[in-house]
Amino acid sequence: MFDVKDTDFFDLEDDAFDTIVEDDISFTGNIKIKKTFMIRGKVNGNIDSEGDLVIDTDAIVNANITAERVLIRGQVKGNVIGNKLIFVTASGTLDGDITTGKVVLEPGCTFTGKCTMVKNENEK
Repeated sequence: MFDVKDTDFFDLEDDAFDTIVEDDISFTGNIKIKKTFMIRGKVNGNIDSEGDLVIDTDAIVNANITAERVLIRGQVKGNVIGNKLIFVTASGTLDGDITTGKVVLEPGCTFTGKCTMVKNENEK
């Protein structure tokens, strides 16, 4: 159909993630992390990641998010800043504003908010 660069983290296995918030965990607070991170459970607060972030299919996240690349398969309520990419899959729901250089909204996803596209000076 179409090819989107920077989506290699779609194919990562569980052992590629340094940290996973499993589906039986409910966390409230601020998360600051430097490496690739996956959420399967519930998170309330703020997430600041220097790496990639994956919100898995059954995850429920009520947080403002900043990360390099963000893949949303579950539910997110909050503003999302992706330094490189924000990708919302058909199973994903995002209720909040997007700020990023590249955004992909798959057919079937739900997005409520505004999208601001910014140019990354480091990319050509």
